[in-house]
Amino acid sequence: MLQLACLLALVGIAASNSLAQQQPLSAPAKPNVIFILTDDQDAHLDSIAYMPFVQKHLLNRGTHYRSHYCTTSVCCPSRVSLWTGKLAHNTNVTDVNPPYGGYPKFISQGLNDNYLPVWLQEAQYNTYYTGKLFNVHTVENYNAPFAAGFTDNEFLLDPFTYDYLNSTFQQGRESPQSYEGEYTTDILTKKAYSLLDKAVVAQKPFFLTIAPIAPHCNVFMNGTGLDENPVFSFTEPIPAKRHEHLFENIQVPRTPSFNPEQPSGASWVKTLKRQNETNVEYNDHFYRSRLRALQAVDELVDGIFARLQDYDLLDNTYIVYSSDNGYHIGQHRLQPGKTCGYEEDINIPLIIRGPGIAENKTTDIVTTHTDLAPTFLQLLGIPLRPDFDGEPIPLTQADIEVADSKRQEHVNVEYWGFANGEGKYDFDLSAYNHTYKALRVKGREYNIYYSVWCNNEHELYDMTVRLFIFMVLRHLLSIDASKEKADCEQADPHQLHNLLSTDDKENQTSHAILGISLPKVVARLDSLLLVLKSCKGQVCVKPWKALHPQGEVTSLKDALDTRYDYFYKEKQTSRVYFDECARGYLLDVEGPQYNFESNDEGNSFIRDGLPWYEWV
Repeated sequence: MLQLACLLALVGIAASNSLAQQQPLSAPAKPNVIFILTDDQDAHLDSIAYMPFVQKHLLNRGTHYRSHYCTTSVCCPSRVSLWTGKLAHNTNVTDVNPPYGGYPKFISQGLNDNYLPVWLQEAQYNTYYTGKLFNVHTVENYNAPFAAGFTDNEFLLDPFTYDYLNSTFQQGRESPQSYEGEYTTDILTKKAYSLLDKAVVAQKPFFLTIAPIAPHCNVFMNGTGLDENPVFSFTEPIPAKRHEHLFENIQVPRTPSFNPEQPSGASWVKTLKRQNETNVEYNDHFYRSRLRALQAVDELVDGIFARLQDYDLLDNTYIVYSSDNGYHIGQHRLQPGKTCGYEEDINIPLIIRGPGIAENKTTDIVTTHTDLAPTFLQLLGIPLRPDFDGEPIPLTQADIEVADSKRQEHVNVEYWGFANGEGKYDFDLSAYNHTYKALRVKGREYNIYYSVWCNNEHELYDMTVRLFIFMVLRHLLSIDASKEKADCEQADPHQLHNLLSTDDKENQTSHAILGISLPKVVARLDSLLLVLKSCKGQVCVKPWKALHPQGEVTSLKDALDTRYDYFYKEKQTSRVYFDECARGYLLDVEGPQYNFESNDEGNSFIRDGLPWYEWV
């Protein structure tokens, strides 16, 4: 089964790369953008397969970025990174609630005057927004101050943001208005259409964000993050009446990581008990509720395209579809939720359609939420900002083909605080120690996840799929491919076998990546993570240059060259670790920070203009 899965995955990649080259990006001056941002939508639980209008209007007519990632897998920090183009350790918004996160933290960090909507208005764009902006944006603090940068808005406000049948919206400078008993996505849809109408009437280029809460769980809040002891009650999402009987026999995809027989993961995750039949049945119900809640979003998408067509704006409008973070239900025995660094939580949908964008195209180039703000600015002809932690996403067929070999291959993942379940069944309170740093590296010949938890446990998963190599060697070259076959059999795309587990010493000595022993690979990965957890600006985009300033190393494969063994063993001795498990970004407990001054030209690693490995 693993070989079949490997083969299917690689065949899909080959098919997507064989598409005819599209026309270069050539949009008329001053295009418009509509950004649809769902809440907690997965890329690994097949949700988009149940959204026919998203498939019709976006997947079939745009480019699907399958390797798109959030860098913090929870709402508010992820959204702040999206709107600022900066990682959470640079925004210092690391939680959904004060003191480390939420709208109050966004304000206190000075970000209300320095994020995408403000930059768009400075470039003479009208900006509109409806739906959820940030957590702890409430009926009490919505005007203290008002969110800057919007020509008009209809914000969802706490404590009613996640109440599907009792939402509260706040428009412009008006007082909040309650919509008790009405379905939240339908209300938002009407407001989105109204804002689009206003944008058209204004006859100026516009950027419209539509941010429904679906498929987030339903939450009753007795208080908000501004209160001392708020009580939140979580249930499955609530669909519109017209959708509540759909998908009656659908289950959570039964992948190998779903409620596995053996525990997996690290820290508190590996202590989770296997879910019983009652728990699994409820989680299937929770999953169906998510799919049902997304149907109103799917209808919204169809309505937006119909209106763009009526207004004759399709040829001059980019439509971007994504989510703030991913979601798990049962994987690694986890109850419904997010916040982990596993693939279900960090790999999320991104589809872009517009003038000149490749149609019906799928790509696996690595992109992240910190790339979206730079992408929007470049797309609209607005100068990029020098302090971005990301870079524009390639949008044309030609640019994507170049990026296949030249674009960065890493994702910096970071998280602080606790993890909470969102269904009926909760888990052990050890989840309050849920701070970690993680790294995803996806190259042509490797696919790796590496993490360090705040209790200093380590994880390493070799997610590489190598069956294609085995098939080519066996059938075309007629040589012994037993090693490649063994490699494929060891592939762990579902992250079930931690190669750095203290309970599994055998794998640590027998497993190799690109023919290199694990200790040497881990030395490179840990050094890369040390750079990324401290990085700012272009260092976050090109972290290998901090380690190899002459620029000869641009990938993990380059860094694994044997001539660098001395450097990573003897010179690069600092390792990623935590002094304690903190709830927020507190430098005193973050362990070593990379010294970016130690590797510039003229230091001990450069002598007579030659890199250290030429003279060691």
